[in-house]
Amino acid sequence: MLNLHGECWVVTDTAAGNQRQALALAEYLGMPMRHLVLQPRAPWSWLAPKLELGGRLALPARQRRLFAPPWPTVAIGCGRASALFTRMLRRLTDRQCYTVQILDPRIDPAHWDTVIAPRHDRLDGPNVLQPLGSLNPVDDEWLADGRDACPGFGELPQPRVGVLLGGSRQGIALNADYARQLSTRLLERQRREGGSLLVIGSRRTTPTLVEVFRRSLRDVPGLVWAGPDDGRNPYPGVLGWADRLVVTPDSVNMLSEACAVGCPVETFVVVPLPAKIERFHQALREAGRLHDLDRSTARPPPPLRETAAIATDLRVLIAQRQSG
Repeated sequence: MLNLHGECWVVTDTAAGNQRQALALAEYLGMPMRHLVLQPRAPWSWLAPKLELGGRLALPARQRRLFAPPWPTVAIGCGRASALFTRMLRRLTDRQCYTVQILDPRIDPAHWDTVIAPRHDRLDGPNVLQPLGSLNPVDDEWLADGRDACPGFGELPQPRVGVLLGGSRQGIALNADYARQLSTRLLERQRREGGSLLVIGSRRTTPTLVEVFRRSLRDVPGLVWAGPDDGRNPYPGVLGWADRLVVTPDSVNMLSEACAVGCPVETFVVVPLPAKIERFHQALREAGRLHDLDRSTARPPPPLRETAAIATDLRVLIAQRQSG
């Protein structure tokens, strides 16, 4: 493995999905790491990352003290807000800091050393890497740790079906009616084949959705988890023990992580999806990685694990910079 020197900064906003992608990539690089959660103020927050002038003033004083020398040798950002600061680091360090931006920054990718944007973003450029899905930490070791953290799931009747719930977004309404339709389908299948249902909500899942599942699945082996009031987050354990995963169609991150497990993955779509999300779904379907509810194949393809490969490519690029 190539040895990289210096420190890696991970720069994100508070969005869990952005943090998860950037931290996962940084872990694979194997460098000393520092995570900065930075929230620009207006007008920079409105125009990031286009408005770079006076960018350090975009931060409140406490955060400004964090974004200060000594500068890192590598910076990884994820999300539009962080793109302002990774773009600035390239200038502040006279290009000595290797800058990586995850997700389409909405401006020319040439402002960074490397941009990582999923294929459905349709972002091209000589420095753009295009994984099929989103970056994530899911690998064999991560799944084994999840099983170790939740040994009780191994005693549940099989098939153990993990159900990953997202939330509404533009063009996709996950409301009570959707929850009733999905829970009814899941319950009908469980009555036919037995097994258990492990339902996990996310930060975007509304209490309305959760309550529908709590009521409809109250007599089914498994659990419904929606937050700290339900105990420790069992998400890694659910993925680690799942024989099959059902994922709502809204989340690229959750679908990508489900496809990294190696079990069949299904989704439940009731209305046409927005174009970008539809392109992602179609790519997964064409690769045999995603199926409609109740239509998964017995033998899924190998797990979709792209983060390690992206990190390997990055290590080469960073090492070339450091040796040059």
